[in-house]
This record gives sequence, structure tokens and C-alpha cells, in this order.
Amino acid sequence: MYLDHFKLEEFPFTLTPDTAFFMSREGYHDGLNVLLVALRSGEGFLKVVGEVGTGKTILCRALLKVLGDEFATAYLPNPYLRASSLLYSLADELSIEYPKRATQHQLLRRLTDGLLALHSAGKRVVLCMDEAQAVPLATLETLRLLTNLETEKRKLLQVVLFGQPELDRVLNVPSIRQLRQRITFSYTLHPLSAPALTQYVNHRLMVAGCEEVGLFTRRALAALYDGSEGIPRLVNILAHKSLMATYGQGLHCVDRAQMRAAIRDTEDALSLQIRPWDRVSTRLMRWLAGAA
Repeated sequence: MYLDHFKLEEFPFTLTPDTAFFMSREGYHDGLNVLLVALRSGEGFLKVVGEVGTGKTILCRALLKVLGDEFATAYLPNPYLRASSLLYSLADELSIEYPKRATQHQLLRRLTDGLLALHSAGKRVVLCMDEAQAVPLATLETLRLLTNLETEKRKLLQVVLFGQPELDRVLNVPSIRQLRQRITFSYTLHPLSAPALTQYVNHRLMVAGCEEVGLFTRRALAALYDGSEGIPRLVNILAHKSLMATYGQGLHCVDRAQMRAAIRDTEDALSLQIRPWDRVSTRLMRWLAGAA
């Protein structure tokens, strides 16, 4: 597609949470530091909340990537698990062996022994759960019971919950109030500000090998902020579509017209009134998408 046209080595605005594109911008940097400090101090439960598309998954993966050798980590991207499935998944992630048809009691025994062995080897164990707002209440209670395992000095299992704002409502359910009381650190991810959005776009272009200065004009970036409201996922979608439109016109610079066309072609973007200078039609956007 447009890689050669813009002299890029890879697509800069994919939706895959690639940590190579992780930027220590406002919000991410503070959130990562909060998590690292809390985990190294031995806290049991941590929570990160953010709206859809604000970058929780890439923050989670960045955290897993920077944790040192003193940590053993487990990552569960699909939290809609029964209590027994949670135990199986955690054991698999930590390479803890168990009988083929283990009962819940046997699983707990093997997990306890495995966590103690990791502790003896000098490892802290961290479980990161993505989309935690979807975890069933019974599974959350099992998770709380797992964090009861501890030595005289520290917890054998630390848990970081990443979820949408609905997670706060789930944690307010009276039946799991003990878990809510154990959350000692929490952080909220917010959308990008206008200056941070410009840094975000330029950072991803640089990582993708872009050598052109000003590939996106100021007017394009202003329209991008208005259309995305600073939500990183929407920023990626709109920036990618605007590059497609610019390439389709044979141009080398994304301006407001191409960005507004991308916005009109994206359902979740803030709708904009069509102006006379908007030359690129949604028909072109659909044609380019089909060609891709």
C-alpha cells in the first residue's frame, strides 16, 4: 500500500498493541511508574481503569516487558473464566504441573506449592488480567482467596486488574467488598491532550521509519484531535485512513481534507459537517479499503 510512497518501513498506526510503539507520554509514563513501584513494594492488588481504546492493553504489555528477572509473570487476556478455569490458566502460565483431571483442591495445592517454590527461588509472581470488568464474581472471589497465600514477609501472588470503568461498578458489589478493600493502588488512563496527540503521532511515525518532517499538517492534527477526542485507538484508525486517502490522491502530505474524509468514514469518530474544501469523498475511502 502506502509504505513505499511515504518511505515507511512498517505501518505506523496498526491496532495491534505493539510495545515497540510504546511512548512514555503523559498518562502511560505515570501509570507504568505507579505499577512498578507498587509491585516492587509487594502490594497485593492493583487496578488500572480506562475507557475503551485508551491504551490499557499496551500498558499491560509494556509492564510485563519491563519487569526484571526477579518477577515471574502470568498474563490472562480473556478473563471470562470460571473459577476452575482461572486456576488451570494460572498454573499453565507459570508452568506449574498438575494432574490431567485435577480437582479444584488439587489445583490449589499444586499452585500453592508452585508459588512457594518460586518464592524460594527469589521470584515475585505477578498476574495481569486484561478486560477485568468481564470477570465473573465467583472467579474474582477465587482470585482473592489465592492472594491470601503469603509468607511472613510478603504475598506469594500479586494481581493487576486492567479494565474499563465498568470494573469499578463490579468491585462495588457487596459480595466482593473484601477484594475491593485490598486494592491499594489504582490508576486511571485518560485520553491524549492535543499536544500529547501530536507527540504520539510523530513518535509512531519515527518508529515506523518516517524521515519526512510534517507528514501531517497542523490542520490535519487539529482535525484528528477533534475527531478522535484523544482516544489512541481512534487516533490510529483515523491516521491510517487519512494516509490511505493521501496516497490514493498521489499527495505526500496529509491535510485537513484527507483527515476529515477519514473521520466521516469512521462510525465512532466525532461527526463533522461537510465543508466545501473537503475534496476526498467517503467513496474513495471505501475504494481504498477494498483495494487494501
